[in-house]
Amino acid sequence: MKIHDLITTTEALADLCERLAESDFVTVDTEFMRENTYWPELCLVQIANTEEAAAIDPLAEGIDLQPLLDLMCDNEDVLKIFHAGGQDVEIIYNLTGKTPHPIFDTQIAMMAISQSEQIGYANLVEAWLGITIDKGARFTDWSRRPLTERQIEYAIGDVTHLSKIFPKILKKLIKTSRGSWLDAEMDKLADPANYANDPGKAWQRIRAPSRNATVLGRLKDLAAWREGEAQHKNIPRGRIMRDETLADLASHPPRKQADLVKVRGLSNAWKDNDIGKRLMKVLEAAEPLGKDEMPDKPKRGAPLGKEGALVADLLKLLLKIRSREIDVASRLLTRSDEMEALAAGVRDLPILKGWRYEVFGREALDLVEGKLAFAVESGRLKMTHIDDAKPGDEATESDNAGTAAIANAADDAGDAAMEAE
Repeated sequence: MKIHDLITTTEALADLCERLAESDFVTVDTEFMRENTYWPELCLVQIANTEEAAAIDPLAEGIDLQPLLDLMCDNEDVLKIFHAGGQDVEIIYNLTGKTPHPIFDTQIAMMAISQSEQIGYANLVEAWLGITIDKGARFTDWSRRPLTERQIEYAIGDVTHLSKIFPKILKKLIKTSRGSWLDAEMDKLADPANYANDPGKAWQRIRAPSRNATVLGRLKDLAAWREGEAQHKNIPRGRIMRDETLADLASHPPRKQADLVKVRGLSNAWKDNDIGKRLMKVLEAAEPLGKDEMPDKPKRGAPLGKEGALVADLLKLLLKIRSREIDVASRLLTRSDEMEALAAGVRDLPILKGWRYEVFGREALDLVEGKLAFAVESGRLKMTHIDDAKPGDEATESDNAGTAAIANAADDAGDAAMEAE
């Protein structure tokens, strides 16, 4: 594979992207800094196909990244490969208002062919190529110039290794016929709505101090104001004020600016500076949160009390067994809240549709409805359908008694769920 010198001109970038546009896929990674800024600062872009690789310096004087951005967002013929690419996609969205497409994430793909929930890049390379990555440059300051040869070599390795790993992962996905499982996950990764920064919704990321509409109305306006201040100054929102302080102000708003000195998390300067004045104006103008925006009431405890909690625990056990049997990450199949909803009698769930139903949902529903039980055979847990079980077969009588008790508990809770509906 040809490794190019660091690309610092628009002409060299355009030539590279013209060649890469003829590829079936490109592997992409970015290096950025976001510790001291609101917007992540793009410091380096690495890209490769099976024949060549390069690092691109977006901080180089006069360079125009448009050829690269066009390849990422407007070329539908080239698949863009990332590993744990959420933040990389966010950066491209911030630059263009669009996301790379079509897209493939090897971290997500690994969930469909192994029990790895969030495999790191170093472990991915170790597993597929037997190469140990030197992590010495991992926490470097990528904004400093000039970049060292070691930094560039480390950065380019992220895409050259990935260009060798992707075909192997793809081959296994095809062999196991699990490629279609990932369609929705990749579409979610590429959905621009996931990266849109709406200040009016910033309050939803903060732990609400109460469900009082007046308090939440203040929280909404304060959070939107903080986003605006942070964006204008290009500093992390936490440097304006922390979430806890924001929630405290929403719950206990000061009557006058001088009282800001009493608020934990604010300095004495807030009592008479300009930002304190702007804060007070926001508090004074805040309106109660509208009914259509009020958050749902939090569920207290298990949906069905103790019996519902038991069934949810059984579903989680079933999930562990099934994930191990088919070698897939349980997170790809379902989440805890979905299993709790199933135990509570809810039936309009992703787990009961499409490939998830075939792989896990059918058995999960059978368990809730008392048609499936657990047994121990040769020291290993297995699943047994009640209709198929025969006294004396494989399991001992004590095993059968145990599975029957578990099945009955699930059946009773399932009946209770139907009554609750």
